[in-house]
Amino acid sequence: QVQLVESGGGLVQAGGSLRLSCAASERTFSTYTMAWFRQAPGKEREFVASINWVGNTYVDSVKGRFTISRDNAKNTVYLQMNSLKPEDTAVYYCAATRKVDTVVAAYDYWGQGTQVTVSS
Repeated sequence: QVQLVESGGGLVQAGGSLRLSCAASERTFSTYTMAWFRQAPGKEREFVASINWVGNTYVDSVKGRFTISRDNAKNTVYLQMNSLKPEDTAVYYCAATRKVDTVVAAYDYWGQGTQVTVSS
């Protein structure tokens, strides 16, 4: 069982930056695809970014603004979010899977979520 704990959310003005962190309990962390999803009120949970041995993948709406990275020695994945927009407002979730995929159903482990609010 992999436990994931997110941190780093908050309130920021449009154009600002935040860095989310997700700490994992799993000692084989490096073998997992790690991803960030988000869910805005009244909307479905959507893929944001993932990182694995193949490379990094991003949803089009965040390309050039968000960067996903990982530190396998610390069992931690990060999401650096720059040039934030009000439409980035959502609860952000960290997730893990042994697959290479971007759909919600492919991910077996989820964090509790962290709120990101971008004011205009």
